[in-house]
Amino acid sequence: MSKQLAVGDPAPTFTLTDADGLPVSLSEFKDRSVVVYFYPKAETPGCTTEACDFRDNLASLQNAGFSVVGISPDTPEELASFTSNHGLAFPLLSDADNTVAIAWGAYGEKERNGKIVTGIIRSTVVVGPDGTVQHAEYGVDAQGHVARLRETLNVA
Repeated sequence: MSKQLAVGDPAPTFTLTDADGLPVSLSEFKDRSVVVYFYPKAETPGCTTEACDFRDNLASLQNAGFSVVGISPDTPEELASFTSNHGLAFPLLSDADNTVAIAWGAYGEKERNGKIVTGIIRSTVVVGPDGTVQHAEYGVDAQGHVARLRETLNVA
């Protein structure tokens, strides 16, 4: 199980491929807060709920100074389809070998259908403009997550 990040930790850097096959680095969000969320699999019910919730709340998050980035082990092609099917207007990044998820504490054992499995732990980490963790949640429930996050971040 990977070590979970805590408030004040430096956010591990990354460069991953987006849905268009282009590299996106955490450093591109320097001087801006960014919500980095990890999800297990595009087009599954929970992941679709969460992505669409971020989509529907994107303007208010951006107006409050937050960018949003989603990360999963899906291929860029799967991410492109997911983005297109649901009108997602924020970057989805491919972490096929889970290297970034491990570094961010979003990979490990979890319970699914009564069984312990190893995989992506639905997680959200908010990185401040200085590159440090401002907020971290692990094992989040997709339903209502963005509303709870907005409340935590004081986003109207």
